[in-house]
Amino acid sequence: MLPYVDGYVVPVPAQAKEKYIALAKTMAAVFKKHGALKVVECWGDDVPEGKVTSFPMAVKTTKDECVVFSWITWPSKAVRDLGMKNVMADPTFEGVDMAFLDGQRMIMGGFQTIVEL
Repeated sequence: MLPYVDGYVVPVPAQAKEKYIALAKTMAAVFKKHGALKVVECWGDDVPEGKVTSFPMAVKTTKDECVVFSWITWPSKAVRDLGMKNVMADPTFEGVDMAFLDGQRMIMGGFQTIVEL
């Protein structure tokens, strides 16, 4: 059985990079605690602006923001569904500052793996 993957793209203020890294490490530990196999967070480095569409256009980055591309790998969709429910209820997130993120511009979704080499 191939893993299930949650992916997301989000704009993050460039000056909040260290703050985002700290948040990502906290979140990764919680996701893994609730069944995730792997959490990967990537800070945009070579993300060109497109003419029709692109990562920056998709999340409407401003000049002071960077695109973050991330994914979480789960053993199955069933494990992911239960894990996400438990993640949302985990007390670790109480009081965590995520105000610097604009969740309205986040793109996210769940994906069935079809090829893994």
